[in-house]
Amino acid sequence: MKKTSICTFFFLFLIIFSIKSQEKEWLTTFELSAGKETFTYENGIQFVEKLAKNYPFFQLKTIGNTDIGKPLHVLVYSLDKDFDINSLRKKGKNIVFFNNAIHAGEPDGVDATLMLMRDIAQQKELQKMTENTVIVVIPFYNVDGVLQRNATSRANQNGPKEYGFRGNAKNLDLNRDFIKLDSENAHTFTQIFQYWQPDVFLDNHVTNGADYQYTFTCLMTQPEKLGNILGEYLKKEMYPELEKEMKSKKWEMMQYVNVHDTPPDSGFVQFLETPRYSTGYTTLFQTIGFVPETHMLKEFSQRVKSNYDFMFVILKYVEKNGKNIQNLRKKALENIQYQQKNFIVDWKNNKNKFELIDFKGYQASLMKSKTTGKSRLFYDTNKKFTKKIKFFNAFEPKTTIEKPKSYIIPKAYKEVIKRLELNGVKMEKIKETKKMSLQVYYIDDFKTFKSPFESHYLHYETKVKKEMQTITIPEGDYIVYVNQISNRYIIETLEPEAPDSFFNWNFFDGILQQKEGYSAYIFEETAQKVLAQNPDLKQKFEEKKKKDKNFADNSELQLDFIYQNSEFYEKSHLRYPIFREL
Repeated sequence: MKKTSICTFFFLFLIIFSIKSQEKEWLTTFELSAGKETFTYENGIQFVEKLAKNYPFFQLKTIGNTDIGKPLHVLVYSLDKDFDINSLRKKGKNIVFFNNAIHAGEPDGVDATLMLMRDIAQQKELQKMTENTVIVVIPFYNVDGVLQRNATSRANQNGPKEYGFRGNAKNLDLNRDFIKLDSENAHTFTQIFQYWQPDVFLDNHVTNGADYQYTFTCLMTQPEKLGNILGEYLKKEMYPELEKEMKSKKWEMMQYVNVHDTPPDSGFVQFLETPRYSTGYTTLFQTIGFVPETHMLKEFSQRVKSNYDFMFVILKYVEKNGKNIQNLRKKALENIQYQQKNFIVDWKNNKNKFELIDFKGYQASLMKSKTTGKSRLFYDTNKKFTKKIKFFNAFEPKTTIEKPKSYIIPKAYKEVIKRLELNGVKMEKIKETKKMSLQVYYIDDFKTFKSPFESHYLHYETKVKKEMQTITIPEGDYIVYVNQISNRYIIETLEPEAPDSFFNWNFFDGILQQKEGYSAYIFEETAQKVLAQNPDLKQKFEEKKKKDKNFADNSELQLDFIYQNSEFYEKSHLRYPIFREL
């Protein structure tokens, strides 16, 4: 062989070897393990750092803090290398936000997202598909849980070999924390979300619950919350097109199956995500939200592939339809800020309305448990079926609030004020003490969980009584005008009857305790004077004794009645401290 031929061959060998080495360098843990393993925190962060170092259209930042003491990493892809939100909005760029590992034992989205980001970095056709779309990625949201790596906490899950833990460093479920903000993680997420104000948001999960044929299910945020224009668009145009695109990639896509201890054959109700959940929170700002829920019993490799394909489909759709989505969001936000008078803060499912959908399941039956000897639910995966089932996805208003002109917030409630500020709510300090005619709520009734839920004894089914009072508002208190794009957030946190209001999350429990009282043996004489001086009260008192035997037989109840209707009873007891200016 000639010397020149040997040199040429050796040179070609070096090129091929270099290419292969480069390719291997960019393989993920998932790929190197043939779909059996997921990134560790350290390897995942190294991977995004390498992306940002090698490709100028990626920017990696560390932001804020988490309860474990580490910041959140945020990877941003912008093909024209512009990473300023104001500039990007002027250019009309679409903003898509992918969140991962909120439940760290559900890592599918981590692997899918980072592989997709690498593929975009290296494939011109994918870059062309994202010319007008900026992608914001949190690779690991629950950093705390990711670091609690184990192989057992997801007892029902089919891979990977190891994964993180659901709870964070304070054992909080971060997908219950978006409104109450007990975690540093949630504070940092809010800062990131409010900066980017995305058009579309995805929070990647793995589902628990019933068994069925689908690898990929998806929770679409409740369309009614997005308003008529944007909600109808999501339901009738966007979601059906995503289903069609997923089918073209050989994935049957099913709405999130919100069923656990019974088979879904008889139908199931759409999951209602209130603002404690990620997409319940993001929808308060008219962001279209999806929660991909890959099925726990399907192979990890297939779950990741379906998650990857869904994010691909989302990006393809947004690139094509982003201008329309932006325009619809703008109209929805303008309506909320200027036109909308009434706000629905709680919903109920209409059990008389449903869609008949094709469902691919497994035959379920009850059989004798070899463990307990009792009956147990069993899915026979050898017996597949496709049939029509009922999908109860019609919601109607349960509680509607007429918006006030403004809310008055005492400066003492610093934690409430802090959360409003973090969410971009504009407030003004009252410059001098003044009297105002305001609508006041008294907490009339509520129930409370008997066991702690996410570090709180959560209230629910709260009812209020309303009355007008002249209130002295001191200098330094805050006024929040309800003329903002954040009106939904303002109302759903400050109205006690909203399921995830700050009242229900225990921010105002101090008002539930009466601070002063009376000694019965002394108040007896005072009670007589009160009745003598108030003929109307005396008449109500006597009528109540006639109608209510329990009241008539109980001297303590009678004295309480008189006390609570006298000048001696403190006005602050059960009075909600945030007032409404009508």
